[in-house]
Amino acid sequence: MGSVKDLEICRPPAVEISGVGRFYFSNRYSVFDWGEMPDHIQNKGASLCLVSAYFFERLEEKGIKTHYRGVVEHGEVKRLAELTEPATSMEVSLLRVIKLPVKGNDYDYSAYQKEKANLLIPLEIIYRRSLPAGSSVFKRLREGSLKLEDLGLKELPSPGQILEKPLLDVSTKLEASDRYISWDEAKEIAGLNEDELENIKKVALLISELITQEAGKAGLINEDGKVELGFDENRQLMVVDVLGTLDECRFTFGGIPVSKEVARIFYQGTDWYGEVEKAKKKSKVNWREMVKNLPPRLPQRLRDLIAMLYCTGANEVTGRVWFKNLPPLPEIVQEIRQVLG
Repeated sequence: MGSVKDLEICRPPAVEISGVGRFYFSNRYSVFDWGEMPDHIQNKGASLCLVSAYFFERLEEKGIKTHYRGVVEHGEVKRLAELTEPATSMEVSLLRVIKLPVKGNDYDYSAYQKEKANLLIPLEIIYRRSLPAGSSVFKRLREGSLKLEDLGLKELPSPGQILEKPLLDVSTKLEASDRYISWDEAKEIAGLNEDELENIKKVALLISELITQEAGKAGLINEDGKVELGFDENRQLMVVDVLGTLDECRFTFGGIPVSKEVARIFYQGTDWYGEVEKAKKKSKVNWREMVKNLPPRLPQRLRDLIAMLYCTGANEVTGRVWFKNLPPLPEIVQEIRQVLG
């Protein structure tokens, strides 16, 4: 069980052959690497499943290999167009996830120098097309962990700044808390050669363009998003996990977040968030144990508005009305603006 979706292993992966599994998308959500939060968002799971399936099928049309096998309706694996109702399950090819031993306060990546096939790459690739106010870039610039030259900029950016060309960032994937790293470190810990690294960047940029174009049809601005990848049995790159959803991407409409960023903004004003930030500075492995308080629940109306965002987003991006009787997106966004102040 993950923080937002569950996995059923139908056939476990091995060194020589990928496995088969099914994702079950739940209405749970997670922010700041905490894991399951105290509320559920109605129909969130179905919206994630539908949007991700849509983008997987678009990638396949472009010749990009993915682990997507289809969506599941009444036990049968189907294409998105064959569904008669919203689905919450997706069948995928499974890769091995190599667990990282902890040595002191660090992780041991040595297995990735030896293992070559059917494995998840232990990196998360982040593309940035602009720098909205909530972007981690501003915090990292203040702390000195990111430099202007890393962004290709000559002066400090301002919130909302649009980048001339997408910026690719990279973080760890399998550690207790995602950690931004350099591309040199990414290449080393994941056991990549130069061609593989360049191919990863190429695919991430293609995904960025695809999501931007498709979301743009609904009036959504694709600010940034994340991509996860792996290698198949022939060490060919493949896109894994999910992509293009309101959890994986930061979309805005009229300058207002249309993603789980709404929940992040709410929690940034809580004492719990302050505890989380302090704990992460003390330990990148055991920080959760240092947080004494649990996150508070979302206000009921804000929870309902976030649910509407997920459902309307799925309708707009896929071009099909899966969820009915919803206010127009501008109305939902305007009320969120008022609730968040």
